[in-house]
Amino acid sequence: MTTPKETTAIAKRPIDKLKVMLNEDSIREQFRNALRDNADMFVASIIDLYGSDLNLQQCEAGAVIRECLKAATLKLPINRQLGFAWIIPYKIKGVAMPQFQMGYKGFIQLAMRSGHYRFLNAGVICEGVDVVEDELTGAVSFKGKATGPEVLGYFAYLELLNGFSKAIYWTADQVTAHGKRYSRAFAAESSPWQTDFNSMAMKTMLKQLLSKYGLLSIEMAAAIEQDYDEERAEDSYFQEVREKANVQTMPDVTVVSVQTPTDAGTTDPVQTRAPF
Repeated sequence: MTTPKETTAIAKRPIDKLKVMLNEDSIREQFRNALRDNADMFVASIIDLYGSDLNLQQCEAGAVIRECLKAATLKLPINRQLGFAWIIPYKIKGVAMPQFQMGYKGFIQLAMRSGHYRFLNAGVICEGVDVVEDELTGAVSFKGKATGPEVLGYFAYLELLNGFSKAIYWTADQVTAHGKRYSRAFAAESSPWQTDFNSMAMKTMLKQLLSKYGLLSIEMAAAIEQDYDEERAEDSYFQEVREKANVQTMPDVTVVSVQTPTDAGTTDPVQTRAPF
């Protein structure tokens, strides 16, 4: 027979708090709106993830659910083995906080859904392969085959259906320096940078390529915004908006007149396909 003290202890377990919150009608409705018939399966995956990660259980259950909802709105699974998206616990000023992070497979998945890409790829370049870069055109090509396991660098490549193509290449040292500079917890044991460096390196390359040269659907733009592992990057458009928008005090002015050109052309909005 369970005593009152034992019942109280069970109720205070992190996993039970999470289950109680996930059973609330308002929370269920948010996941149903995002995933429809797949909502129950996704909620079950949240419980599995939370129950199997003691570090994640140190995070407040509501915060974990909020981060999981970001993955749900993008229709990406949070199973770590799949590599589409992760919910990673970090210590921020001694407080455990969960953080949604995209995997490189997640970016590829969203690009496939957009219907704009013929090819999208990222990979590892090992010793024995020569990297040829054209400073004028920005073209990157590779010659030879790998002769050993030592990693020289990482690349990402895209080609759109309209024929535009672009490749970028960073050395392993460049990727490492980027991760150390912009990742909040590059050196943390639970960080994907430590547990799966190659995947994080390829994700970084894809994110750099897509944000600068890709044709972004609404989903892809939202994914780059939500994936704030590197949000402090100086060349990030979103970081510039967050830092500068609505912070300047505008002087009082008198509007004399506003003239609207009658012959101005109109631009059709970018058309994006539905996720499914």
